[in-house]
Amino acid sequence: MAKPNYSFEKRQREIAKKKQQDEKAAKKAAAREANKATTSGHDEGRTPQDGQQ
Repeated sequence: MAKPNYSFEKRQREIAKKKQQDEKAAKKAAAREANKATTSGHDEGRTPQDGQQ
């Protein structure tokens, strides 16, 4: 019986985790861009001090 190659399995898990993190980051970036595009016209004439005390 062949012994398991744990380093290969670990590397495969690391690759899957990295892929999942990249997908999540891309999704967040797309959401930020969409949010920026929809709110860019609503903040005209507003300064950072507005609404802060």
